[in-house]
Amino acid sequence: MFLPIVVYGHPVLRRVSEDITPDYPGLEKLVQDMFYTMDEADGVGLAAPQIGLNIRLFVVDSSAFADQDPTCRGFRKVFMNAHILERRGNEILRNEGCLSVPGIHEDVRRPEFIRMSYMNEKGEQVEEEFSGIKAWIIQHEYDHLDGMLFTDHLSALKKRLLKGKLANISLGKFKAGYRVILPK
Repeated sequence: MFLPIVVYGHPVLRRVSEDITPDYPGLEKLVQDMFYTMDEADGVGLAAPQIGLNIRLFVVDSSAFADQDPTCRGFRKVFMNAHILERRGNEILRNEGCLSVPGIHEDVRRPEFIRMSYMNEKGEQVEEEFSGIKAWIIQHEYDHLDGMLFTDHLSALKKRLLKGKLANISLGKFKAGYRVILPK
């Protein structure tokens, strides 16, 4: 089932999310619906706050970047209770967008490598390192769990230049090819 996506200005996007247990009610269906929603909205990741839930859960699929990095092919994962333990390496500049900030794309710098702890969809605790495009996607989705958006990484000047566009999103003055939830 497609879950409507919460857009910029909604307070749920600014709250820090809570850890959950593997027996969270309806977790398996929620994960299926999150993947479906992400796929239908042409995203490469989706975090629970983007569908109105402040829980530490996100899904990613980096397959769209397989032409740039063959290791991205088939990289489709669930991250529950994710916590980044280390960020290192060069800061890589990549153009980012977000399903919760439709129509805006900006260059963002993020570390090239991360090491994180998380539970997979089976409830198994995992510690793993990610690099390149995968690390970039994961860091973007991870930010949502801490109440951050990619626009928070922009310079003060860039934020001022985007202020009107962001205000329009919160007022519903934008086009998106998917159902959304506007701020109240």
